[in-house]
Amino acid sequence: MTAKITLEPIAAPIGKTAATVLLLALVAPWVLAQRPQQGRWVSAWSTATHTPLPFPGFPSAPVFENQTIRMVVRPTIGGQRVRVRWSNDYGAAPLQIGAAHIALTDRGSTIVAGSDHVITFGGKTSVSIPIGAPVLSDPVDMNVLPFGELSLSIYLPRSTRAITAHYWAQHSSYVSGPGDCTGKQEIPDPSIKTSWYFVSDLEVWTTGRAGAVVTLGDSITEGFGARQGDYDDWPDQLAKRLAAHGAAQSIAVLNEGIGGNRILHDGAGISALARLDRDVLAQPGVISLILEEGLNDIGLPHLKPEAAKDDASPHPGPFAAESVTADDLIAGMRQIIDRAHEHHIRVFGATLTPYEGSVYFSEDGETVRQAVNLWIRTSGAFDGVFDFDAAVRDRNHPAQFREGYLSGDHLHPNAIGYKAIADAIDLTVLQSSRSQQGF
Repeated sequence: MTAKITLEPIAAPIGKTAATVLLLALVAPWVLAQRPQQGRWVSAWSTATHTPLPFPGFPSAPVFENQTIRMVVRPTIGGQRVRVRWSNDYGAAPLQIGAAHIALTDRGSTIVAGSDHVITFGGKTSVSIPIGAPVLSDPVDMNVLPFGELSLSIYLPRSTRAITAHYWAQHSSYVSGPGDCTGKQEIPDPSIKTSWYFVSDLEVWTTGRAGAVVTLGDSITEGFGARQGDYDDWPDQLAKRLAAHGAAQSIAVLNEGIGGNRILHDGAGISALARLDRDVLAQPGVISLILEEGLNDIGLPHLKPEAAKDDASPHPGPFAAESVTADDLIAGMRQIIDRAHEHHIRVFGATLTPYEGSVYFSEDGETVRQAVNLWIRTSGAFDGVFDFDAAVRDRNHPAQFREGYLSGDHLHPNAIGYKAIADAIDLTVLQSSRSQQGF
């Protein structure tokens, strides 16, 4: 039965105080009903998606059909609820996910018994992701621990070219034979891939003072040169340092590095300027950004040309027309700083590491690197500076890495070199950004 409301005429004017009390009595229940639950989503793990890398020897995008992909990720903070951001950033058609699950990882493609959860999208177990779009899953109630590996499984029922991926994952991924294996404890006889596919972010719900630090960069941020599964890249080693200093539940470290990426030009992924909004500004809970990028802008135009056949003139390198000056790179870095500051994100500059002896070293490029590093150290444009160059360079030959710090190509550090980079970050300066922004 519908209640009938009768408005009786008021015999005398209501005083201002009485009118205010009446208004609050009418409005307060509605306001309380609309008040959101205390807390917020914070990105606990993420990766930068890109198309296949345009370098010789790198594989083209695989095609999956009626198969399950199980991918292992490792968040650096925990929570009681989790959701996953899936991506069709570069797809030429809608991405059909037939089923998706999340579970605790045991080993390899095996999940911990009893930990499996179905992932839904608006209450449904399947989803079609539009071209160029991401999709957030519904929240899943499960206990996520800092540095605890999680297995994300998706079933792709239709022929799907995996053009949206991250080539060099920090952990192997497992691909099934025919069928939906998302709910199985182990994928039988899987093929092993080095990439993540169609996933870009894992978020946890937190009621604490948690925030995220994004590390934006190239292969040195990505961790190329470290062994897969060891988590010895410098962002992961930074996360371990923060955890050791009591920040395991409050500061996530997100790795948004792409091997071969540049600030000013596309190629190995879209440029840092083009992906900044997606990979940094749109991440929930970001409080700080560490920028380590620019070496590929300097070096790739100096790649040695391919050997010519029959004494013909050598072919120019594919990036020969994209040379940059120090002023070009500085202008790009200023854009990143200004755009991040608009979102109240502090930006820390990392100096560019040595690269003499690498395939794209040149004396001209070294001059540009030194000029950019001088500006990073002295301009005051950044909210702080972390001197990666000083942490790893040979004191007697500053254009080269210190002995024992390289993976073998005169460009990428090994686990020891990555530890030296992580140790060069002043945790006091990094953590101070939280209190200065009210977190």
